[in-house]
Amino acid sequence: MASDRKYELVLLGATGYTGNLTAEYIQEHVATDLKWAIAGRNGKKLAEIAAELKVLNPDRIQPEIEVVELKSDELHALARKTKVLITTVGPYWKYGTPVVEACANSATHYLDVTGEAPWTYDMLQRYHETAKKNGVVMLPQCGIDSVPADLLAYLAVREIRANLNVGVTTCVNTMQKISSGGVSGGTATTAITLIEAYPLKFLAKSMKPFALSSVPPPKAQVTESFFTKLLGYRQIPDLGILTDSPQSGSDIPIVNRSWSLFSGGDFYGPRFTFSEWLRVNTRIMGSIVHYITTLSLLLLFIKPFRWYLKRLVYQPGQGPTKEAAANNVLSYKAIATADHDSKKRSVATFHYNGGGYYMTGILVAEAAMLILRGGDNLGKRLGGMITPASLEMEYVERLRKAGIKIESGMLD
Repeated sequence: MASDRKYELVLLGATGYTGNLTAEYIQEHVATDLKWAIAGRNGKKLAEIAAELKVLNPDRIQPEIEVVELKSDELHALARKTKVLITTVGPYWKYGTPVVEACANSATHYLDVTGEAPWTYDMLQRYHETAKKNGVVMLPQCGIDSVPADLLAYLAVREIRANLNVGVTTCVNTMQKISSGGVSGGTATTAITLIEAYPLKFLAKSMKPFALSSVPPPKAQVTESFFTKLLGYRQIPDLGILTDSPQSGSDIPIVNRSWSLFSGGDFYGPRFTFSEWLRVNTRIMGSIVHYITTLSLLLLFIKPFRWYLKRLVYQPGQGPTKEAAANNVLSYKAIATADHDSKKRSVATFHYNGGGYYMTGILVAEAAMLILRGGDNLGKRLGGMITPASLEMEYVERLRKAGIKIESGMLD
């Protein structure tokens, strides 16, 4: 990577809901000597945001403005100006591919906050080797999808390795408490339209649990009984009554890629199985959530239903108010079981008081700064498409200092 680039970091999509919150976090909390820019298609809106950012913190290097269309030549020119590029412009299947291509070919580190697992798989197939060859990383899903899940699995495994020096058989992650002011327009649009982006056969292939793994999956995978699947819930000690999680489809492939990146699966263990669920208060609620989720997914295949949903949600660029988001709580808990006769367990927790979208800004900004100015880690050594967990403990410590409560230890 050229050392004489104009910027250290460019944030593409600063006029969007998540991008704006990310810009605010960088302005208020990231190193004041950072040379950075906000980028997007609307110069007037970018100027307004830059003015608002200066009010937030006038005592730092202010972001410059880069007006850019999402066209290959302009994106290549932008990528060549910076060492690291964050994009919050979604849907990623629609707008993200030329950004990844520009970064991979320009030797620029790339991060995003997508939750679109099929698109992530697509980018892995198309640009991983190019990025790796050029000595840079691609870090997708570095927001609420899929940082909490990936870090908790890593920490739970790490505890068992430190205490017993064995791998893990099962790791169960749960969304324990999620209070939200709603989803942004961009998130809603992505969820509704992703099914239109790829053929059904590709969607099925790309969303398999080990679709992103760099090595073949473990031979022995824990499966549930038909009766449990029919009821739609399961009850696990110290985790509660669990049902379908809205994040499992995007989180599980990322965690399993981390499994493969750490010593080809040996660190996590050759029998490692990861699952993710949503905690509910009653069994009946577990069944209700399961069947509503299943029905909603089926209805997304019906075009008139997708059209109707688009009319109900926020428009892109809009989202929950700051006042509503400030009262939100996000809490995750994971338990891993040792591949050992003792069946000892470890626990890892992740807790944040505040909005999920602002937290996403924290997650991606701190990862970018670690890649830019941090120490050595597995992700940097590997290059190409990496995962949040591959940034290892320095990333965890940065998030702790940013106000996210992350803990781990042995349970038994």
